[in-house]
Amino acid sequence: MKLNLQTKNMLFILLGAAIYAFGLVNFNMKNTLAEGGVTGLTLILYNLLKIDPAVSNIVLNIPLFFAGWRFFRRNEFIYTLVGTFSLSFFLYIFQHWITFDFSLRHDLFLAALFAGAFIGGGLGIIFRYGGTTGGSDIVARITHKKYGWAMSKTMLIIDAAVIILSICYLDYRQMMYTLVGVFVGAKMIDIIQKGAYSAKAIMIFSRKSHVLAEQIIKLLDRSVTLIDGQGGYTKRKMNVLYCVVSRNEVFRLKSLIHELDPDAFVTVNDVHEVFGEGFAKNDVETADWQAKASSQQTEQSTKTDKPQ
Repeated sequence: MKLNLQTKNMLFILLGAAIYAFGLVNFNMKNTLAEGGVTGLTLILYNLLKIDPAVSNIVLNIPLFFAGWRFFRRNEFIYTLVGTFSLSFFLYIFQHWITFDFSLRHDLFLAALFAGAFIGGGLGIIFRYGGTTGGSDIVARITHKKYGWAMSKTMLIIDAAVIILSICYLDYRQMMYTLVGVFVGAKMIDIIQKGAYSAKAIMIFSRKSHVLAEQIIKLLDRSVTLIDGQGGYTKRKMNVLYCVVSRNEVFRLKSLIHELDPDAFVTVNDVHEVFGEGFAKNDVETADWQAKASSQQTEQSTKTDKPQ
């Protein structure tokens, strides 16, 4: 069963990479639209020096793999390798072997919508099944681990810097339509992930709450709030775990919970705004703002039984 689960993840990551590459080649590259992150750098190199993005994507990511491999769990690192190399593979396929004519220079708004839909859709699938395409995600992990910088802000800064740098080959119209495509892509990721763009709030009802809390802190580098609870029927005391994670960490957290306590009862809620350690400047302790943000919810949740 475990092997089948891993195989399923691999296949969907490949599918997501294919969709991503199709959109990048046929709508971004053919209509001269930019993109954020390492992918955006490959487009800059392509438009200025005619370097194939399928090649530059690997060349730019390999040093990041060596720098960041120790910040990933084994499965996460494998999924990241699969996502990154398969993206380059499909970029080459759609540039040289399976080609289409989707030139929409007369209607860049439509081109931006298609670009955002395909790139966001592909990334959403990759994230949902535990993968990434390397690049800014690796840089964000490194800076968060070494300097405590928020991953979401680091990725936003990198994406913004690359898009601004793309002005070297874009005019103002293409730049604005690029931003439209990035916005649509973000919304597509949200739809596929079935959640808010920024984060997810997780509540875990488990008899192994202390073990789960320790492993979440150790493996995901996320703080956990333990809330005293009591079963309404059994009157049994238990700790309820509350934590907030970014959208691409939801899969890893669910996998960890299933591994340590398959019988745990878990709720996942949208977080429309989040700040604090791991998401913004650490002005207050994570446990404090988590407890305050969940005060109304825990009044109801902490006195419920875990369903049998």
